[in-house]
Amino acid sequence: MPVLKDLFIYKSTTVKESLKKLNQTAARVLLVVDGRGRLLGTITDGDIRRYILKGKSLDESIEDVYNRKPTVLYKTRFSDKKARELILGRKIELLPIVDDKQRVVDFVTWKQVFLEFEKHPTLTVGPVNAPVVIMAGGKGERMGPFTKILPKPLIPIGDKTIMEVIIDEFRAQGAKEYYLTLNYKAAMIESYFNYIERDYMIEFLREDMFLGTAGSLRLLKEKIRSTFIVSNCDVIVKANFSEVIKYHNAKKACLTILSSVQHHRIPHGLVHFKTGGNVTGIVEKPEYTFNVSTGVYVVSPAAVDLIPADRPYDMTDLIKSLIKRRMKVAM
Repeated sequence: MPVLKDLFIYKSTTVKESLKKLNQTAARVLLVVDGRGRLLGTITDGDIRRYILKGKSLDESIEDVYNRKPTVLYKTRFSDKKARELILGRKIELLPIVDDKQRVVDFVTWKQVFLEFEKHPTLTVGPVNAPVVIMAGGKGERMGPFTKILPKPLIPIGDKTIMEVIIDEFRAQGAKEYYLTLNYKAAMIESYFNYIERDYMIEFLREDMFLGTAGSLRLLKEKIRSTFIVSNCDVIVKANFSEVIKYHNAKKACLTILSSVQHHRIPHGLVHFKTGGNVTGIVEKPEYTFNVSTGVYVVSPAAVDLIPADRPYDMTDLIKSLIKRRMKVAM
């Protein structure tokens, strides 16, 4: 849970810096305040996503990006019940608590409310109903020698396996149906999940051979007939998946890629030159921004029909095939 002041940001901050702060705090919402801590608005990962998809510069300030009319709760009117009603009713990630001068004094998050929901299931929550497919068949060779003994999905992150951490992120949004595609050390993974206590359904699907990053989705052809989420087993993504699925459906996409904005700074002067070695310019420690695939996708059943049976097939192959057939791929 981030500290309150870690969520503060000013309207003069650039979109790029806002993204960095969202990543650093692991929050989905930042609070735009003035020099006295008075709330001016909020900015979410969704606000920034919509800005990026318009093709606008990340070096601009957030002044035209942030929400100037956020939902707030006054400290004098605060109650747990009222906070729950606002967060669940308006489906917001974070609810700022302000005093009579609009200064932010506290906040309540969706996750806090969801934990309360698990204790009191009669609360109304709009869960993610889509099945979740986790691709867990690879050898994890880049993580050797650990993966010579443990399969990558069982590598611990804190006191849980990375697979459980991934599932917990989806569980916190209501997903209860999981499919694990397995190959390398499949029996060990099955044994682990059959041993632990869990309140969600898991079905294991074994590859007869290594089928690449998309080939094993073919095994789901007769099992899933609705839109579903696909995640690699080595990535933890903080996203509002209800919003992602809504976006996927609104775009009438066959496949939606969850992308991440990544910043890379070259720690040297970048030299520009022309033929013959004549220098035309130099840029000191330039920084570049890219949109990269996270390895998490929303997929419609029609995409699965394009995946060939019994041979390796990667997600990049599937995406190229969809584009070639003019079947929409969204980001």
